[in-house]
This record gives sequence, C-alpha cells and structure tokens, in this order.
Amino acid sequence: MTSFSMNGSDRAGSDDYARSGDGGTTRPPAAPPRRFRPRWLPTLAAALLVPLFIAAGQWQWHKAGAKAELQRQYETLGSGPAVQVPAELVAAESLRYRRVAARGTYEPERQILIDNQTYRQRAGFQVVTPLRIESGGMRVLVDRGWIPGLPEHDRVPEVDTPAGTVEVSGLAVVPSSRFFTLKDERGDGAWPRVWQNLDMERYAALAGFPVQPVVIRLDPQSPAGGFVREWPQPDDRRLMNLGYALQWWSFAATTVALWLYFGFRRKT
Repeated sequence: MTSFSMNGSDRAGSDDYARSGDGGTTRPPAAPPRRFRPRWLPTLAAALLVPLFIAAGQWQWHKAGAKAELQRQYETLGSGPAVQVPAELVAAESLRYRRVAARGTYEPERQILIDNQTYRQRAGFQVVTPLRIESGGMRVLVDRGWIPGLPEHDRVPEVDTPAGTVEVSGLAVVPSSRFFTLKDERGDGAWPRVWQNLDMERYAALAGFPVQPVVIRLDPQSPAGGFVREWPQPDDRRLMNLGYALQWWSFAATTVALWLYFGFRRKT
C-alpha cells in the first residue's frame, strides 16, 4: 500500500502562501491626515484683500442705490408743472430735476461748446448758450443739444443761434462740480469757445454776469434752436454698478475659499 505524507506539502504550501501574502498584499502606509495650518503670507494677503474687495463691492452697491434715488427724484419732480426761472439768483436744489421755463434772448458771444461728447459713436460737442432772462440781468445756461465735430478737430463748427426773444423749456440739472472745470484752450485772452468741462462759478466769473446755478436741458420738442437732444437718465449704467459690486464680492469669496483650501496641509 502506498502512503502519502501531506506534512511537507502542507508546509511548503503554507510557506508559499505566506510569502505570496507578504509580497503581494502589502499596502503602502496610510498618508498622514490633513490639518488646517495656514501659512502666514497667504493669511496676511487674505486679511488685506478680503476687506478691500468687500469695501469695493459696497461702494459700487451704494453708487447704484444713489443713482436709483436720483432717478426717483428725476421722475417725481420732472412730472410736475413747469416752474418759471426767476430773475433773481436761487438755490440750485430748488430747481434740480424740475421742469422749468424761461423767456429771454440768447447771447451767442458767451456761448460755449463742451468737447468730447459722443452720440452714436460719433464725436462732437454740447452747445451751451446763456439766455438773458427778461426783466433783469440774470442769465441761465441752456444746453441746446449735441452737434457733430468737424473732421479737423482743431476747427470749431459754426452754430446757428436764434435772434430775438425766445421761449425755452426743459429740465433743470445741476452740473457736477467734481468733473466740470473750465479751461481756456487757446490761451490768447479771447473768450474760449471750446471747453473740456463746465464749472458754473468760474463761468460766471469769466462771463462777468450773474448766472443761475442750473443748466436747462432743452426739451426735444422745443423750437428754441435745439440740436440732437437724447438726454441721459440719472440711473444710466446702474446695472453695471450692480455687476461690479457682485464681481468684487465674488473676488472676496474666492480669496477666502483659496485660503481655506491651501491652509489644509499634511503633517510632515
């Protein structure tokens, strides 16, 4: 009878299995856990940038709100009956955004052209002419609208101005003191016909007569010597301000997210 011994075979198989297990199923050591340990330089950058981004967004948001409030005043005050422009000096706020009317004569010798004004991607000028109000020496500036510039920019276009008594009507606006300044482009002592901006006080000082602190934007339907009159609204570009606000706030959120993401590091 033949007998078989399984002891050696069993040990060999066991050894092979053990060796196979040792060599084939060994797993790499687990990676150390990630811990929140932000570096000082990114932390400093985030601490500086996040408040800056938030403040910039709030600034744009407030600008949009201010434009909305001006638009509300524009629509409320502008819908009322026309107010006659008085022959004595008044406060600017008493006429702002109100429909006004005045009777008098244009004075083209003190007329100015506001440069760098565009209409449908074409460069030109706004024609601003003083109107001498009847029964006194008070003037009020009338923005008669836009005219195109000449191909030679150093040449000034001629402007037709009605003679005699005219009736003007329109909306009274207060020019911004932050952006309007007078400048004599020619420097020859003559009355400067072309202006980059308009400062009401300086205009009155150079003109030598009293001027109301508002400008009448001539009604599009008025026959009192007007030109192109598509007047901007106070809330123009308001949506762009809101978009800028959201953009700045998204920068702040992204900065915080990146700081948190790179702040988690593995312990070494």
